[in-house]
Amino acid sequence: MVSLRRLGTISRTYRHLARYQQVIRILFKYGFSDLIDHLHIEKYLETGLRMINRQPRPQVDRLSRPERLRMALEEMGPTFIKLGQLLSTRPDLIPPEYLNELTKLQDKVPPFAYSMLCEIVRDETNRLPEQLFAAFDAEPLAAASISQVHRARLDNGEEVVVKVRRPAIERIIAVDLEILAHLAQLMEQYLEELQGHKPLAVVNEFARSLSREIDFTLELSSIQRFTRQFQGNPDIYVPRVYPELSSERILVMEWIDGIKSSDVKRLGSNDYDLPLIARRGAYLMMEQIFVHGFFHADPHPGNLFILPGNVICFIDFGQMGRLSLGDREDFTNMVQALVGGNERKVTSALLTITTHQKEVDLEALSRDLAQMMDLYLYRPLAELELARILQDILGLVSRHELALKPAMYVMLKALSTVEGVGLMLDPRLELITLAKPFMRRIKTDRLKPGRLAAEFSDISRAYMELAADFPENLQAILTQLRQGRTTLIFEVKGVADLGKILDRMSNRISFSIVLAALIIGSSLVVLSDIPPRWNDIPIIGIIGFLVAGIMGFWLLLSIIRHGRM
Repeated sequence: MVSLRRLGTISRTYRHLARYQQVIRILFKYGFSDLIDHLHIEKYLETGLRMINRQPRPQVDRLSRPERLRMALEEMGPTFIKLGQLLSTRPDLIPPEYLNELTKLQDKVPPFAYSMLCEIVRDETNRLPEQLFAAFDAEPLAAASISQVHRARLDNGEEVVVKVRRPAIERIIAVDLEILAHLAQLMEQYLEELQGHKPLAVVNEFARSLSREIDFTLELSSIQRFTRQFQGNPDIYVPRVYPELSSERILVMEWIDGIKSSDVKRLGSNDYDLPLIARRGAYLMMEQIFVHGFFHADPHPGNLFILPGNVICFIDFGQMGRLSLGDREDFTNMVQALVGGNERKVTSALLTITTHQKEVDLEALSRDLAQMMDLYLYRPLAELELARILQDILGLVSRHELALKPAMYVMLKALSTVEGVGLMLDPRLELITLAKPFMRRIKTDRLKPGRLAAEFSDISRAYMELAADFPENLQAILTQLRQGRTTLIFEVKGVADLGKILDRMSNRISFSIVLAALIIGSSLVVLSDIPPRWNDIPIIGIIGFLVAGIMGFWLLLSIIRHGRM
């Protein structure tokens, strides 16, 4: 697992200077020198930046800025590719043109050597692949930035796939995350327009997600939970896993011989019922979200296989979403308020599923929501696409400087993806209509006697605990007041920047004093005519003047580079 404890500690980035320089070099290469200048990275990598070519590639000028960002992320490697894929689902953070480009990120890399795979398998199981399996294909089926997949056969004849984590990938990711955290801190410090988006919080969220993705024991437990969720449901098939053969770096699961959901032509030629498959996929996705609150977060066509009998099989459980009961109810409230055309309730419901740093202009927010409802509310359901509606909601949220909770983003992305797959299979699919029974169920479950009794019991217990702790807490407060140990914390913004300016000034003054002393000392040496001499001038004095000249030139360059004389 990747450690998050030191994430964001700037001092650690010095230990990874070579990798940091490589990242900066790629940014220069793709024409992002303006970003590097705005972040003042030269303060931390001053020596390294002077050694880097700042000129972009000649072909870069023909590309748009979003295209250059995508290409830079792909060249930086797996961590940055995964970050780009995360950002492609966050329209509150980046503009639409960047979103569209980042969805094209390619997570394909050359496979690592079979000998390295053998070492990993032996470290994890004390056996080589040939000893662990009856047959093992040395050529990978696929190779990605985190892992690669091989086909194998067990002693009992069962066909399986073996997913193996790339060697040393956790160390690579740890270094990259520390660099990303440093860059995020600089963004919060120097880019005022990004401060409300909390770049460091985004990096922390990304680090947690990536840490879960590279631990295959978590994926294995997700598959086991997913299997229990749909036990007895004939419309879905979940691949079998083999815990006894799996570990943190290896995952062994059943080989699935099905047809990809995107292969519409092959499905049609084999007499599959495409509209039925589309409805089943939508129903299964909404059951995961609204009933279980545990769902496949990446249901793109490559992760959905169709088996005989129009049975749907999900694969690749590395990215899973979780939605609490409270979040599910809040989202349902917002959707029902939207359908009911009540802008006041929609505004209130939207604020429950978002966070904000500044005071919200409720009147402007209600007005924009009313305009959006006018756009969709009176159109036939057949003309409505959930993905388009959600995109407009996300745009509205971003304009009002709100931020959806991360779990909500994952859920909305999953719903939009599965709707896209469904429309590919059946253009008449109405996801909003299919969602109604699940929304109704959440509403009615809230009023069941058992649920009301449980909530009343929880509230009563919480108040009883509060009442029991009140005398002790009050006594502690009074004791602190009496002993003068009560602390008030004042935060004065801008002091950190002022401190850095003063620190830079004091360094320059000290530098100037040393420079002046060196010039005066060298002059006294020259006047005293102390040997040895060169052309009747004391050599020590000449050396002093040369050093003073270099120091003076260095000081002048530093002042010019920072834009102030």
